[in-house]
Formats: sequence, structure tokens, C-alpha cells
Amino acid sequence: MTRALTRAAAAWWPFVLLLALWQLAISAGHVQQIVAPSPAGVAAELARNPALYAGEALATLAVAAAGLVLGLAVACALAVATWFSRFATGALTLPALLVQSTPLVALLPVLARVLGYDVRTVIAAAALITVFPSFVLIAAGLRALPSGVAALAAALGASRRARLLLLAVPAAVPNALVAVRIAAPASVLAALIAEYLIGTAGLGQLFAVAEGQLDTARAWTAALVATALSVAAYLLARRAERVIGDRFRT
Repeated sequence: MTRALTRAAAAWWPFVLLLALWQLAISAGHVQQIVAPSPAGVAAELARNPALYAGEALATLAVAAAGLVLGLAVACALAVATWFSRFATGALTLPALLVQSTPLVALLPVLARVLGYDVRTVIAAAALITVFPSFVLIAAGLRALPSGVAALAAALGASRRARLLLLAVPAAVPNALVAVRIAAPASVLAALIAEYLIGTAGLGQLFAVAEGQLDTARAWTAALVATALSVAAYLLARRAERVIGDRFRT
């Protein structure tokens, strides 16, 4: 019990310190609620409307998860294509890099015109921010076989497909888990931005409405709930990486 409390204190003391400094800055500076709420004000707002924030958080989480799964699926398909073909490596890497280098806010109007001003665009935004880093990591993992293993399998007559399924894919699992850990919080952020700009249901839209109404407490609460979702997504992905990844590392 004592060890558990010690670990919890070691993990959460920066968060507690940040809250204390935040409260001190608001109190010492006599900052008005309309400028910036205190931690107590945010907690009170959350306590007054728990169903509102829970519903909007679930909406954001759903589209972020859908975008994450879609982005990972596309990344896996691209990585497999580059594993089979050097031509595909050159043909796919540059366009993926260009898309990744373009700010999301610049891509959103294009996506909205193509897909519509609805949840499909939010999912596409979350997927886009996931694809490139996942593609790079998974493609590198597919080539991360121990020295000589691929040559030995080829010498024994294993087909290209068999080498992919039995050797390359297991070797890529640790990298794929790292990709999930990196992409999971990013997909929440992308969904939040898309909801804010397009106006679909979710924490981003809640933040936009509260900002327009000068309801600072609600806007900050929505932002902090979104931050909590991102942190939770990261921690869950890191836990999965630790549990599953060790079984596939050589």
C-alpha cells in the first residue's frame, strides 16, 4: 500500500504542483472569471454539467478512435506495399510526407468540400494525422528482421507472402505499438481541431460555442477534458505497448 502511494505521488506531483500554481496565479493576480477561471471554477463547472461533458467527450473519443483505426489501416497497407516494391516506396513516401507537412487547418477546407461538413471530415482529419508517422514506423518494423533470417527463409524456399506473414509482420509489431502510442493522443487533438472549425458535435464544438459566448469557464473545462482524453489515450497505448510488445521483441 505504501509503495503504491509513493508511486502515485511520484507520478502525480507535477500535476498537483501545476494546479497549485494556477490557483495561486489567479488568486494573487485577482484575475476575473471571464479572463481565466481558477481550478476551483473549472471543477465547479464540470460538477454542474457532468452529462454535457461526458456526452461531448464520448463524441470526440468516438471519431478520434475511428480516425486512429482508419489511419493505422492505411499506414499498414502502405507499409506492406513498400515492403513488396521499391517503386512503391518512392511513389508513396513523398506524397505522404507532403500531406503530413501541410497544416491540418489548411487541409480541413479541402476535406470538407470533398467529404462534407460532417463527422466524415473529422474522422478523415484524425486519420490523416495518424497515417504518416505510423507508416514510417511500421515500414521500418517490417524490415527489422534479425540479420540473415530473411536470406535463410528465401534459401529454404519460403514465398514472399510467407516471409511477410511469418517473419516481417511479427517483427513490425513493436514498431506498430509505438505508432499507436504516438498517434492516439494526436488523433484526439486532430478531432478536436476539426470539430472546432467545422462545428460537428464534440468537445471542439463545445469549446467554440463557449468561446463565442465568452463563457471562459466552459471553454477551459472543455479544453481540459480534451487534454485528459489525450493523456488517457497515450497511457492506454503505452500500457498495451508494454504488455504486448515484449512478446514480439527479439
